[in-house]
Amino acid sequence: MIPMLYGTEDATTVLVQMTDAHEEPSLPREQELICASCPDEKILLVAVRVDNWNDDLSPWPAPPVFGKDTFGGKASQTLARLHDEILPCVRQRLAHPDDARFLIGGYSLAALFALYACYETDAFAACAAASPSVWFPSWLDYARQHTMHPQTVYLSLGDREPRAKNPTMARVGACIEAQAELLADAGKTTTLAWESGGHFKDSDQRTARAFAWCIEHMM
Repeated sequence: MIPMLYGTEDATTVLVQMTDAHEEPSLPREQELICASCPDEKILLVAVRVDNWNDDLSPWPAPPVFGKDTFGGKASQTLARLHDEILPCVRQRLAHPDDARFLIGGYSLAALFALYACYETDAFAACAAASPSVWFPSWLDYARQHTMHPQTVYLSLGDREPRAKNPTMARVGACIEAQAELLADAGKTTTLAWESGGHFKDSDQRTARAFAWCIEHMM
């Protein structure tokens, strides 16, 4: 996994986002949008490129949802490397490491990974999950059986996503509402934002809004 840093190492707000090559061109713009929304914050965006999106970010193995690509279920290994190797290295580069707060977020399967990470570890102060893949098989069973560590959690979904032709993907609307209810019942500071359009519209802007909301609402 390769971390890419956008912003200032003088930051006290560190945003962690799992990504891959297709998202990289939009990351500088995403960081600019976040900074514009939070002008009083010193922000560092740490984008961590994974080798295989479906394998490295899925919490457990699952069959293909579309096409032939399966899900390898290697999120636990990815999280271990993130927690034990990458975050300590980032912290060493910060000018004020003792004052830093780390948030995790992402888009699509990376947003599901962010939720998973926040159920598995208390390393993050907030979770910014934009269009998370909460349709993933058995995800809600897992979420019901685990405790969300950070107090602040943002969820969003495109209003056309529940109309997907794929029946598994079309479950996402009911699943995101169930996820939001779980968080609200647990007393979390949370919201479910409905965006305009389908899953592939404005992912960088949606992710920027997710992070900005978390920064604004963190306890």
